Amino acid sequence: MTTAIDQPRQPEAAPSPPAPPAGDHGFLGHPRGLATLSGLEVWERFSFLGMQAILVLYFADAVAHGGLGMDPGTAASVAAAYGTMVYLVSVAGGWLADRILGSYRAVLWGGVLIACGHYAMAVPATAATWTGLGLISAGTGLLKPNVASMVGRLYRGDDERRDAGFALYYTAINIGAFAGPLIAGWLGEHQGWHRGFSAAAVGMTAGLAQYVLGRRRLPGRGPSAAYALAPAARRTAVRRIAAAGLAAAALATLLAAIGWLTTPRFVDLLTLASVIAPVVYFTVMFRSPRVSAAERGRLRPYAVLFLASVAFNFILFQAYSTMMLLASSHARTEILGFHFPASWYASALGAFEVALAPLVAGLWVRMGRRQPHASHKIAIGVVLGGLSFLLMALPTAGHGADDGFRTAAWWIIGSYLLLGLGDVLLETSGMSAATRLAPSAYAGQTMALWFLSLALANGIQAQVVKAYGHVSTPVYFGVNGALAVAAGLAVFAAAPWLRRTMTAPTEGVH
Repeated sequence: MTTAIDQPRQPEAAPSPPAPPAGDHGFLGHPRGLATLSGLEVWERFSFLGMQAILVLYFADAVAHGGLGMDPGTAASVAAAYGTMVYLVSVAGGWLADRILGSYRAVLWGGVLIACGHYAMAVPATAATWTGLGLISAGTGLLKPNVASMVGRLYRGDDERRDAGFALYYTAINIGAFAGPLIAGWLGEHQGWHRGFSAAAVGMTAGLAQYVLGRRRLPGRGPSAAYALAPAARRTAVRRIAAAGLAAAALATLLAAIGWLTTPRFVDLLTLASVIAPVVYFTVMFRSPRVSAAERGRLRPYAVLFLASVAFNFILFQAYSTMMLLASSHARTEILGFHFPASWYASALGAFEVALAPLVAGLWVRMGRRQPHASHKIAIGVVLGGLSFLLMALPTAGHGADDGFRTAAWWIIGSYLLLGLGDVLLETSGMSAATRLAPSAYAGQTMALWFLSLALANGIQAQVVKAYGHVSTPVYFGVNGALAVAAGLAVFAAAPWLRRTMTAPTEGVH
């Protein structure tokens, strides 16, 4: 699954180093480097989403059972704050690769940090858990923005295999998203949470090993970054980054020691950062002298797409928080006599997206010019996300949080089916449109803006999910679902304006 979660998107190809020759057809008719990068993403998503499927359950489980004993709403809030931090750091990861490390080394060191973080979480100690989450956040911030960039550089600009190559790459992402919760979830719920985290560690190690072994097939392995800073500027930047990091760590330690920086306050600070960052980004673009009047006009629909992404991903990311809590406490874990861990529900999302993505792509190809405009696809995706939550209000209606009711598995599976289809529609159409609407001076930073929409969705989620367990379950899912449906309908209502303003002078956006 992309969880949206996180799904990287096709970026602009960097000018250096040159792409491999067009004659490389060693992997299913594609460059052999695609196998290496797709393999890395299988294992990275296996580890990331395998861990995330059990993270909120570990937070909420009793201390006597190996958990941290958090209130369900608090557990979901902390898990969402972790997602916020991952995507905020990812914005800096792209800059570090472009200016200092180079994409190959950024991905390599990112993977090393992720693996170390998962190994730390395998240690049954609270301090090791927080250390591990910090390492995984930093590592994911280096890895995620740069792997897709490397995939793009496997192809020449006029290579007709490019779109099909990204389709294979996204399939690999969803295979990892499907397999991770199956393995880590079973170990976590049957052998102990830290055994599940250790499976994620082994998976990331396997991904790193095949990445290093296949490095000769990859672009971006040069001694310098694509847009490297001058040596003096690079040294200054490294010193400033190190100093800022040490100062932030020292300040956080001091504030925690005196009791001011508590976990709830840290969550609130991350939410605040997730709000401020995109506001600053859009303000800079609107006021930049490098942005023409025509481009500024297209920034307005760009902002609408950004907010649509936030509305949808606010629902999507709860597949790994409130939906997991609901599944563990109020859903049957049996289908046709087969019993399974509650965390296996998370695998349904990846499975649906693997199955639906090629069907949707084939439908658009068959419809050709008759296919819906990008704004309609995005609106449908947001509405489907809201309907996935409204669906869960039905089986939970009339039940209290403590009456021990168990809903049939098909309700949650049906919810994930709607969510998966919505994700396929919104992710493919939304980012494609956003890359065309971005001002030329900021075209290379489209990925950063996309990550900021995911960070904001997580930041909002970190506040809203605090109500889970304190309001009735049908009210929680019904209100949030209704708000998402309303957001989707608002995009539908704005579709004529979006179609008009999203159209560039020489080409439309579909």
